[in-house]
Amino acid sequence: MILDLIESLKMGAELRDVLPGILFTIIVVVFSLSFHEMSHAFMSYKLGDPTARNFGRISLNPARHLDPIGTICMMLFGFGWAKPVPANPRYFKNPRKGMAITAAAGPVSNLILAFSALIIWILAYRFLPVPIEIADDTVFGQKLLYFFTELMYYFHILNLYLAVFNLLPIPPLDGSKIIYLFLPSKIYYFIQQYEHIIYYVLLALLFTGILSTPLSILCGLISDGMVNLILLIPGL
Repeated sequence: MILDLIESLKMGAELRDVLPGILFTIIVVVFSLSFHEMSHAFMSYKLGDPTARNFGRISLNPARHLDPIGTICMMLFGFGWAKPVPANPRYFKNPRKGMAITAAAGPVSNLILAFSALIIWILAYRFLPVPIEIADDTVFGQKLLYFFTELMYYFHILNLYLAVFNLLPIPPLDGSKIIYLFLPSKIYYFIQQYEHIIYYVLLALLFTGILSTPLSILCGLISDGMVNLILLIPGL
């Protein structure tokens, strides 16, 4: 994300055109990661586990959620994570199912944010005089509309990236806790033993960019599907 914006500077883009994108990325990443983790905590609490609530994680306060490395990765590459929400499966009626539902709450919350932002973006361009680009003579109101729609785009794409990345069945991501629901206990505990090693491999894949291309393609396909779904609404 921010790396792409910096690269555009090297290709000749002006700083004033790039700065809004950097600002939008920071705003969306901080909010979306916090919303993601709050959703985990809220779902865990609703399923009977007070652990996350007792740690103050049912909150949108970024200080309670953000992980420095995960936040930086999210801002630079579009894929990242926050501090894991503590959960005690002993409080759940069905521990594995409870952990899977709690894990799924984060990515689902980001998919909802991505879909909602896309609807707003489409509605704005359909029914409001949003300029395709802004110039020095663009009136103030239209500049606000332009930057608002840009912000919605960032909300859409970054939340989509966050959801898809965290749904990967790789520890310690949310997808691994969901897939554990279907794994035999021996395999489940075997993977847990090597979770810290898998974490470093995941970091290496991110920083080398190996994961970026396939995940970006997948996110693009999901985004296209969301657009087609929204366009089924009468009047759009």
